[in-house]
Amino acid sequence: MPAADQTLAILIHLAAQRGPVPAATIATALGLPRSTVYHLLAVMQERGFVLHLPEERRYGLGVAAFELSSGFSRQQPLARLGRPLVAAIVDRLGESGHLAVLHGRDVVYLVEERAPRRPSLVTDVGVRLPAHLTATGRAMLAELPPAQLRALYPDRAAFESRHPAPEGDAAEWNYGRLKRVLAEVRARGLAHEDGEVTSGLASVGAAVVDHLGWPAAAIAITYPDDAAPELLAEAVPAVKDAAATLSRRIRGAR
Repeated sequence: MPAADQTLAILIHLAAQRGPVPAATIATALGLPRSTVYHLLAVMQERGFVLHLPEERRYGLGVAAFELSSGFSRQQPLARLGRPLVAAIVDRLGESGHLAVLHGRDVVYLVEERAPRRPSLVTDVGVRLPAHLTATGRAMLAELPPAQLRALYPDRAAFESRHPAPEGDAAEWNYGRLKRVLAEVRARGLAHEDGEVTSGLASVGAAVVDHLGWPAAAIAITYPDDAAPELLAEAVPAVKDAAATLSRRIRGAR
């Protein structure tokens, strides 16, 4: 394995850990000689990409790695790569589409493509909405590990609502209901919401996942809840394909 590949493999491994790890653990996980790992860690430490904790004998990501992440955010690659894909769906279906990212228990919209002569939407760029109510949010929440999902929703107070709930406990949000909704999302490979963001409108969304399988974003299309079945039949594969394409692009694959 070339040194560049080994260096990137170490950085990727460190980024996937919950905290700093020993060099021996890195070597074992990646199948690399310990001497090689120590050498590369020393170089990355000198450059600021790796931080050494001598008392713990562990290594973690350094400030330079954080600066790379900040540069990624400043350049808005998700929006740049995702906008043409969302626009293509909008042109094809004649309904509005958007791309959002997960921020805590909210989704934040990065791209909003409005179809001509369609209803106005609340999902404008920069708008935040409760993730569990939106198609994009459900698509991303379904990709989270159970422990992370539980940490986001520890009790009923974590579930916000945009509209008064219908009478009856079955309409109230709780962790059990969220798990059932997300299990359906995983089974279908697609999330759906109907009137929970805006009355009279429904959405379908699919997650965009990075190289670690983490939900980096989601793409969705919004349409009238009385739309013809033919529209939904066309929207489902279109949204799935766009999300899969963006997943490949953010990983650097074609």
